[in-house]
Amino acid sequence: MAMATTSTTTSATCTPFSAAATHHQSPYAITKLPFTRAPSISPRPLTKLHVSSSKPVAATTTTKKKEETIFFDGGAHYGDLLANLLLGFTLLWLPLTLAAVFRAFYLRYRFTNLRVTVISGLTGQDRSDFSYDVIKDVQVVPRFIGEWGDVIITLRDGTKVDLRSVPKFREIAKYCLAMANKPAVLKETGPKGF
Repeated sequence: MAMATTSTTTSATCTPFSAAATHHQSPYAITKLPFTRAPSISPRPLTKLHVSSSKPVAATTTTKKKEETIFFDGGAHYGDLLANLLLGFTLLWLPLTLAAVFRAFYLRYRFTNLRVTVISGLTGQDRSDFSYDVIKDVQVVPRFIGEWGDVIITLRDGTKVDLRSVPKFREIAKYCLAMANKPAVLKETGPKGF
């Protein structure tokens, strides 16, 4: 007998909805899923409450970094490629033509208000950056009839960075000197071919 009472109590505690279904004679009580909420009796609709923080929000005093703006971003001048392709039909000029093709497709110059960047290589993995603070001197060499030119930047440690076939080379050289806080007097040599 003790066994029968335990089994009934176990069945009563495990399935409370079946016991409730026997007390209720409603046909909906059997199909009711467990853990469902009964409809609200109050006429007010339920709304979600969004609670804000009770702490006052302090003003953020983050120091804003100087935003980088681009002055010039581009590759070698297209005239350099065109002139070298026209002269590339001669066997003597062929190495210079290949160098011009490489410059046109795989070399980019970027001058911003913070630094000078030279990106090269087949996938652009070779990258050189330096700030204007390390610039000692800037020289320009015009090419062709002055449409494009070379910009030679000398750094403080004596390194010379030769940027070939740069469009708007005079404006870029003056910009580099101005950003390096140097007098904007360009050292320009005469045109030297292509």
